[in-house]
Amino acid sequence: MPEAHEDPDDGRRRRGRGLRHRVRTSDGRHLMVERLGDPHGRPVFLLHGTPGCRLGPAPRGMVLYQRRTQLIAYDRPGYGGSDRLPGRSVADVARDVRDIADELGLDRFAVVGRSGGAPHALACAALLPERVTRAAALVTLAPRDAAGLDWFEGMAASNVLEYTFASDHPDVLTERFILRSAQIREDPIRLLNDLRKELTESDRMVVQDAGVRGMLLRNYQEALRTSAYGWIDDALAFSSPWGFDPADIKAPVMLWHGEKDVFSPVGHSRWLAERIPGATAVLEPSAAHFDALHALPRALTWLVEE
Repeated sequence: MPEAHEDPDDGRRRRGRGLRHRVRTSDGRHLMVERLGDPHGRPVFLLHGTPGCRLGPAPRGMVLYQRRTQLIAYDRPGYGGSDRLPGRSVADVARDVRDIADELGLDRFAVVGRSGGAPHALACAALLPERVTRAAALVTLAPRDAAGLDWFEGMAASNVLEYTFASDHPDVLTERFILRSAQIREDPIRLLNDLRKELTESDRMVVQDAGVRGMLLRNYQEALRTSAYGWIDDALAFSSPWGFDPADIKAPVMLWHGEKDVFSPVGHSRWLAERIPGATAVLEPSAAHFDALHALPRALTWLVEE
């Protein structure tokens, strides 16, 4: 059975951010979990981006209390304080979320994922139908084998290269991400600088905000603190069969996407909207990838509606 322990090493973090737990999963791994907002509020799992961790974008505590909401964020395997799960698929997230929910005593909950977390949110909705009330996927990818979708259309050259390596030359991808992760650990701003030439004007406006920039840098630094393998395993999972069919999702789903997104092109959400029964697609013509940070509070409002 999973078991959880409050992390005793950082009282300052608990006061400033949330309550941290170290959860032992049913297969013996450990996951680093953080609960934010109203501890008695309606639970929502927040699944972070790629690369990312539990310290990624989240509404302020006051916003969560106003919505009577608690967020449960955790480091996916291989990121931050969570043990790696080699060869994991997107579908494997459902087991980890189930174990965390069991340990925290949460029977029913909503899920939201942004960017690399969005396919994982859809996995929870498909594979935990008796527990997931609603799901939101912000700037999501579609499955790599999506029939009728030109998966790379509109995608930035850097992502095309990385996902091509992930499917065709995984050893090369591993070497590249190990090197990049070491560089980012030394200088977290390097990741944003590497992306700068491909950022849209809308994305630049979001990430030039000092608060957003500082949060993203802390997020990347913690995500890659121990190794590159969370990032590597995410890329490999997105480039392999996901392990579930989005058409099997029965819970209400919101798909939010900026039409100017060059990292996860909007065609991916359009494809999913045609296949997930009853999905609501919110497509913003002037928005891009990082605008999803501002869409998150609106998604939370929808997720906890009665």
